[in-house]
Amino acid sequence: MTLRVNNTLARQKEEFISREPGKVGMYVCGPTTYNYIHLGNARPIVLFDAVRRYLQYRGCQVTYVQNFTDIDDKIINRAREEGDDPIRLAERYVNEYFQDADALNVLRADIHPRVSQHLPEIIEMVSTLIEKGFAYEVEGDVYFNVDSFGDYGKLSGRSREEILVGARVEVDERKKNPMDFALWKAAKPGEPAWESPWGPGRPGWHIECSAMSMKYLGAGFDIHGGGSDLIFPHHENEVAQSEAYAGKGFVRYWLHNGFITVNQEKMSKSLGNFFLVRDILKSFPPQVVRFYLLSTHYRSPLDFDDGKLQMSRRGLERLVTTLDLLDEVLSREVSTAGAGASLPEEISGLGQKTAAVETAFVEAMDDDFNTALAIASLFDLSREINTAINTLVRQGIDVTEAVLAPFRQASVVFQRLLEVLGLDADFIRGARGREESEVDVVLIESLIEERQQARKNKDWKAADGIRDRLKSMGIVLEDSPTGTRWKRE
Repeated sequence: MTLRVNNTLARQKEEFISREPGKVGMYVCGPTTYNYIHLGNARPIVLFDAVRRYLQYRGCQVTYVQNFTDIDDKIINRAREEGDDPIRLAERYVNEYFQDADALNVLRADIHPRVSQHLPEIIEMVSTLIEKGFAYEVEGDVYFNVDSFGDYGKLSGRSREEILVGARVEVDERKKNPMDFALWKAAKPGEPAWESPWGPGRPGWHIECSAMSMKYLGAGFDIHGGGSDLIFPHHENEVAQSEAYAGKGFVRYWLHNGFITVNQEKMSKSLGNFFLVRDILKSFPPQVVRFYLLSTHYRSPLDFDDGKLQMSRRGLERLVTTLDLLDEVLSREVSTAGAGASLPEEISGLGQKTAAVETAFVEAMDDDFNTALAIASLFDLSREINTAINTLVRQGIDVTEAVLAPFRQASVVFQRLLEVLGLDADFIRGARGREESEVDVVLIESLIEERQQARKNKDWKAADGIRDRLKSMGIVLEDSPTGTRWKRE
């Protein structure tokens, strides 16, 4: 099977061919560390974590780099408001980032470079661009000369006229072209500054990612990811300065995720309609939030509301229930009484159906990392497993080695595919622990025991009454091979 990705640069899907067979270099723009991350930040963080996991599932050795912008106007302004040192404030929010990312089961990058730790590389790159005639210095500021790079606009697909009309261009009469962008900014009073050939100052926003990505991955690396809002100007400027510096292609494949919207309007801090991950996790388990972020194809907009998170909660619970039922079947004592007996197709065919689902999952992910379809295939496998278990219980089939074999295969594949999406069995089961802590577990277990006794006494009316009472409390019962389980509706 062939992996195809939607390359922003090509504006179409292309076969993914890495620079080195079996190896993938991947750089993803990380947060500017002046606040807790919001849901819009979390989407690319979770998405590209899943992309990385899938490439590893396919057998690739992935070098994953995600930066932290710890030098920026927003950080300086926030530090001034709080009376803190900008670098110390940024480090504090780096630690807060890891707390939220860890909660969402995001793997740490192989390298998490910080701007403040890469000033020599940035200064060297700016110096080289000046030497090559792509940049110029004015009173301690250094600008990239857009007119010197003929392909400017090729990533966003915008002409220079469109860029001038549609972009907010900083007015500075010292620039040769209004579109020229800062590579180095001269120091201002009260701001952190570093020494450079052009005097004390700090790097511009765009140069940092070029310097850090090429330091660790080299020019021409495989995947550069980020949100759609970064295509212009950030990534466009990265392309220009990097290719001017290196004299060759910068990135092979550009991947950009769609916006998160609120009531069909883009989530943004300027509109005041953004939601911090930290706050969302007070109401919803991180497992549910991750599942929700992967439930829509990454290039599509994702509209946020509590109702959709509730739907994700219910969907995830279905998968957890299947895991639990599988564990119960596989823990049963093996019998030799029914050895050699023919099995119903629901059980005998489970292995073949499991293999078909794994193929469907791979086909979905090979089609531009379509996590939505991949999740749909997991529900298909869940349904097949549940059907086989119901058949086992309903027909009272003895649990022999032949019976267990397809269930073992299904369990291994089911958990493996969940892990590809970062929905590891132990991780998603954690959602249940939190949910159970929010209800009166003692009362529920007591009522279930009463119902079991009523069923033994064949008092079906009493048993049904207890079930109805639990349902009115939002609790659903599931009778399994080893007893009765409960979950929130």
